[in-house]
Amino acid sequence: MSSVVNPFLRRRVLGWVVMKMRVGDRRLAYESYGSGRPLVLVHAFPFDGRMWRRTAEGLGGRCRVLVPDLRGFGGSDLGGSEPSIVDMADDVAALLDHLGIERAVVGGLSMGGYVALAFAARHRARLERLILADTRAAGDTDKARAGRADALALVEKEGGAALVERQLAVLLSGTAGESLRQEVRDLGRQSALGVCAALRALRDRPDRQAELGAIVCPTLVISGGEDRLSPPEEMAALARALPNAHLVAIPGAGHLSNLERPDEFVAAIADFLASEQP
Repeated sequence: MSSVVNPFLRRRVLGWVVMKMRVGDRRLAYESYGSGRPLVLVHAFPFDGRMWRRTAEGLGGRCRVLVPDLRGFGGSDLGGSEPSIVDMADDVAALLDHLGIERAVVGGLSMGGYVALAFAARHRARLERLILADTRAAGDTDKARAGRADALALVEKEGGAALVERQLAVLLSGTAGESLRQEVRDLGRQSALGVCAALRALRDRPDRQAELGAIVCPTLVISGGEDRLSPPEEMAALARALPNAHLVAIPGAGHLSNLERPDEFVAAIADFLASEQP
């Protein structure tokens, strides 16, 4: 898949280099922070790469953090056809191609974790290490699919902000302050078309539990201790199913553990990256 960068689609925001590249007929926005060992962080639904800024600032002295906006989110185009989770993983590979990077550490939170697992399945030779935060390998249950249908109806009627407002109680712990709640609302101001397309991609993603045993690279599993969407016991089971995984629990954090406990989240990744090389 070829990509061509437009040198005019570049700006600097508070130390971040914000750029856009072309993947086929679409523009893919991404941000870069720091230098050195490449680390790709894939955002959760229904947000964009801005959710990683504090994480990247904490890690930028150790590695080059690359943060794409998935299709239809942030500065990235949705394109003419609706994407699957696999398509989003292929976009990560296209970003690495564009930057001339052969292998990278790839991580994601929630929907970003689904993308990271798809990347592991399709581009395993390019995966140095894997980070899975507050996510799951299983596909949607019938109950979850019904919830997606309700969410689609809500977004089509009232927009993505209404969905974020409805989900706040399960995205954050009960002790989250109003400033963080407002930050999550702001991050969730996304295109309704992009949010709906992602809901369908989430609904239709494959179950990857049977593939976990083949992921032999070092893997970090991060679990928010108060996560109700990806409960700690489910995250522990995910870590046990991976041959070379290390589980880190972050007490007091809800589903968006990197936003709620940023220092602990950064420390977990920093320790993981500093551990013995594969």
